[in-house]
Amino acid sequence: MIIFKTITWQNFLSTGQHPTTVNLNNSSTTLIVGTNGAGKSTILDALTFSLYGKSFRKINKGQLVNSVNDKGCLVNIEFSVNNTDWKVERGIKPNIFKIYRNGEELNQSHSAIDQQKWLEQNILKMNYKSFTQIVILGSSTFVPFMQLPVSSRREVVEDLLDIKIFSSMNEIIRTKIRMIRDEVKTLELKKESVKDKVDMQKDFIKKIENQSKEDIDSKLNTIDSINLEIEKAFQWGLDKDLELNNIREQVTKFEDSGSRLREFGSIKGKMSQKISTIVNEHKFFTDNTVCPTCDQSIEESFRVNRIRDSQNKAEELRKGFDDLQKAIKDEELRESQFKQLSKELSNLLNGISTNNAQITGHQRQVKRLESEVQTITSQIENRNTEHEKLETFRESLQETYDRLAERKEKVTYYDFIHTLLKDGGVKGKIINKYLPLINRQVNRYLQMMDFYINFKLDEEFNESIETPIHEDFTYASFSEGEKMRVDLSLLFTWREIARLKNSVNTNLLIMDEVFDSSLDGFGTDEFLKIIRYVIKDANIFVISHKTGMEDKFDEVIKFEKVKGFSKMLS
Repeated sequence: MIIFKTITWQNFLSTGQHPTTVNLNNSSTTLIVGTNGAGKSTILDALTFSLYGKSFRKINKGQLVNSVNDKGCLVNIEFSVNNTDWKVERGIKPNIFKIYRNGEELNQSHSAIDQQKWLEQNILKMNYKSFTQIVILGSSTFVPFMQLPVSSRREVVEDLLDIKIFSSMNEIIRTKIRMIRDEVKTLELKKESVKDKVDMQKDFIKKIENQSKEDIDSKLNTIDSINLEIEKAFQWGLDKDLELNNIREQVTKFEDSGSRLREFGSIKGKMSQKISTIVNEHKFFTDNTVCPTCDQSIEESFRVNRIRDSQNKAEELRKGFDDLQKAIKDEELRESQFKQLSKELSNLLNGISTNNAQITGHQRQVKRLESEVQTITSQIENRNTEHEKLETFRESLQETYDRLAERKEKVTYYDFIHTLLKDGGVKGKIINKYLPLINRQVNRYLQMMDFYINFKLDEEFNESIETPIHEDFTYASFSEGEKMRVDLSLLFTWREIARLKNSVNTNLLIMDEVFDSSLDGFGTDEFLKIIRYVIKDANIFVISHKTGMEDKFDEVIKFEKVKGFSKMLS
């Protein structure tokens, strides 16, 4: 059983340098009161921060440090478990996380995460979520069990029954299954690869054993034939080289024909234009004695001279034009010869290129055949070595088969364990074993509160409720006061189950305005009577904003704000 004794905090939220200490096991019932913002709920954040490193309310870790002093935030909690005294010290600015056992600090060589995990699993035996369902209930973050999603309900119950270890084990098994299945895939690929190697090596040895000198002689004869073809190709190439040089010399003689033709064409165009101009001029002066533009008479002597001059120029140009036409025909003949020679040159070059390619191909073929001859010769000489390789491949294949069979057997084994560890396996059987007890306890507590209904949780933690009047009632159908009775019954049941399992057995229960909204209809006296009657050997703290309840509690703690700092008065 965990006996929480004291908690002390300083420079924590609105608390300043002066430490605040609350004794947690002095009185059966303690009322904590104070105005809004006075710091009465600070104890909740101090508890969860000291034990779990995070606040109860949704407050960032950096905001837990008192904003005035801005350093030296420190929370200490002292408790005992089975006659062993424990102390957890946690701080911010500087960061502190220390665990003491019987006054001696534990080894701090592990990481903070590992230390926290060890604290929760080995000492507290509950995580943050279970702590907020069983020990500390605050209106700001408290979600009653019946309002949790099904997965979260299961998580709470598994924590209480101390069977979450099966989930952790199952995750380990699932990881192992994934790893082994990946290994099986790798081994399957290796098996096929080695099988291919064995088959290829067997074929290779068979090929070697079937090889003979006739194969080598055949390849050598082929090499001789190819070499003869190479010699012929070389000789053909030499002959074509001479022909190529001759054609190139002829091409050189005619290679300017194209440019000359273009030049003659340009001259022809210019001469044609001049002839056309002179013809037009001759026609103008022949046909006209009066200027058609200004209507003035053209002097006859001037007209005759212009006609004669144009005739003379035309005759000269026609003679030159005829000479040019002859030169163009000669050049066109040279151009035709150039084109024919160029075609012959191109064909000859293509033939030489093809011949050279054939020579290269033949040479490669000879080289390949020579390599094959050498390989066959070596293989025949090293036949024993190839048999040894085959045996090595066979041994590797057998080893792979053995490993594959062993891995597959292990997968089958782990699959069986995985099935057992799933929700419907061992955990389901344990939960089903406790469900009747859980349901009996809930209904017993409901009857203690004069609420006569038949409440039942199934293995999926869905409720079914029967009332004297209605069947298949739901939690949501109840009034707030009735919901409070169900929530209290479940809370007390979880504490009882935890005590029976010895996973969570503690003296402390703190409720922060959790049921204030329901007390108007239910009554403060009835509420206190229930928690006094049902929860024995416990220290119950109730934080409330309601007034007039001080005389109903064994002890009253009051918080006030003084000069901006929270102070505890008792």
